[in-house]
Amino acid sequence: MPRSIQEILDHAEELSQQFEDFDSDKATEIPLEEYLLQRAVVTRARSEQQLLDAVAKARAAGLSWQKIGKFIGTSAQAAQQRYGTVLGAA
Repeated sequence: MPRSIQEILDHAEELSQQFEDFDSDKATEIPLEEYLLQRAVVTRARSEQQLLDAVAKARAAGLSWQKIGKFIGTSAQAAQQRYGTVLGAA
């Protein structure tokens, strides 16, 4: 089952903090594939945040869950279940 949006955002925040706290004197080299995977995770979280922000604005503007679901390729119920709880308004 897919992780929740909040879990994805939290994980990205943890990775971001690791990057900010990076100390090159204590660093060990990692394989390129691992680095690329880390970057992809952060990119995914940023995209999820951008989508969450867009859904919040769409709901604030009165768009229905049906229309939002259609845009993101799910049913209205699936969109509401995924984003409604994160937004605090179902």
